[in-house]
Amino acid sequence: MIYRIAFIAAALVPVPAPAQTTAPTPAPVRAAPEQVEVAVLARPVQRGEILSADDFVYEKRSPNMGRGAIEAEAAKGLEAVRPLSPGSVVRISDIITPRLVRRGEPVLIAYKTGALTITTQGRALASAGAGEPVRVVTSSTQRTLDGFVAGNGLVRIAY
Repeated sequence: MIYRIAFIAAALVPVPAPAQTTAPTPAPVRAAPEQVEVAVLARPVQRGEILSADDFVYEKRSPNMGRGAIEAEAAKGLEAVRPLSPGSVVRISDIITPRLVRRGEPVLIAYKTGALTITTQGRALASAGAGEPVRVVTSSTQRTLDGFVAGNGLVRIAY
């Protein structure tokens, strides 16, 4: 009980503040965030459009906005996965290699061995770019085959 009274009395007695002999230090000044040049789109790009270097302009943005951005030269010739608005930063997840074969579209199926080449018409079961695997179904026998995209609308069967 005596300790409690002594504690309360000590809390009520004003204690003089120590005299300041030096000038107060100013608060640290924060430097403005550094800006970096980032390639952004100059015009709206629709899904499936092929990008060119002329579609980009360079603007100053914060380093966080520039993280993961694709350069204009690196994006040249690639296809947009989704609609992209002007002024947006293009990232690797926004672009893919151009689709030369699209799902549901007719394709020419070719099987080549030595000097023998057999071709038939078919339909793609998936979209794919050059050199990518794709599954197709033949028009005549409705047989499903696995092949690789060899060109625009051309699938080469590898056996």
